[in-house]
Amino acid sequence: MSGILNYTLFHSMIRNSTSILFAMLACSITQQANILNVGVEGIMLVAAFTAVATSFFTGSWLLAIFAAIVAGVLIALIIAVANIKYKADIFAVGMTVNMLALALTKFANHNILHASGSFTSQDIKPIPDVKVAALSGNAVVDSLFNQYNLMEFIGIILIFVTGYFMYKTVFGLRTRSIGMNQMAALTAGINVVKQKYVVMVISGVLGGLGGAYLSLGYTHMFTENMTNGRGFMGVAAMFFGNMNPVLGWVGCLLFGLLDSVGSQLQAYGIPSQLILMQPYIITVLILSAVLIVRKRKKTKLQSTNAGEA
Repeated sequence: MSGILNYTLFHSMIRNSTSILFAMLACSITQQANILNVGVEGIMLVAAFTAVATSFFTGSWLLAIFAAIVAGVLIALIIAVANIKYKADIFAVGMTVNMLALALTKFANHNILHASGSFTSQDIKPIPDVKVAALSGNAVVDSLFNQYNLMEFIGIILIFVTGYFMYKTVFGLRTRSIGMNQMAALTAGINVVKQKYVVMVISGVLGGLGGAYLSLGYTHMFTENMTNGRGFMGVAAMFFGNMNPVLGWVGCLLFGLLDSVGSQLQAYGIPSQLILMQPYIITVLILSAVLIVRKRKKTKLQSTNAGEA
């Protein structure tokens, strides 16, 4: 176990959890407005391809991040229009967008980048790591506090920025009001439709950042279906934290830790199929636990109200 549970695990945990973190933030802000954005998987996948293609053709990782954000917002707006304007079921729209993103990126990878399966090139400019020379002298300190990707820092900062806006500003109050009671929000003069569109755009920005990190920070390539369920893990982490970004981050770190431990277990002869299964098993367990707790609280509340009546 000492070969697995060592100081290098922390860096790996942060690295593996960051893409899930962006998905969690994207879902948290929409869920506050009672929009379950399961389409974040598709948003991230399209953004990941857009980031790689832009970086490859322009040689700029900054332009790649911007293009990924634009792509994420466009996909988020498709979901928003279908759900808000045309009243389509949000879950059905999200799953449709996920399937569309998978087919669209596969088509674009083949016809734009002329690749099959995955695309990598020396011309792809990745998002840089932050390196502090003063911390490089000690292996433990270097691993724990140095050479993190720029997007990993941005992700952690956005946890607290998102939390502040959701719980300390008028914008957050209006968003949470819509999620709690839409009719009451309308009565209070809140433009519900506009507010929902705004949170979906913000969700697209966050999902776009997650996709850009996945293809230009976590890896330096595009692989078909490279999100590989991370959007759904973000949804699970959001429920785990009850839409609170800080608590949701704990769920993301749990996924990152399990992924890191699983990767190291493969070196000890553990079947790869078992390793690949564990993130999805944990996702199901977390969602099941959250639903059970919520059902018990609802039942208890109903019993209390009935007793008072």
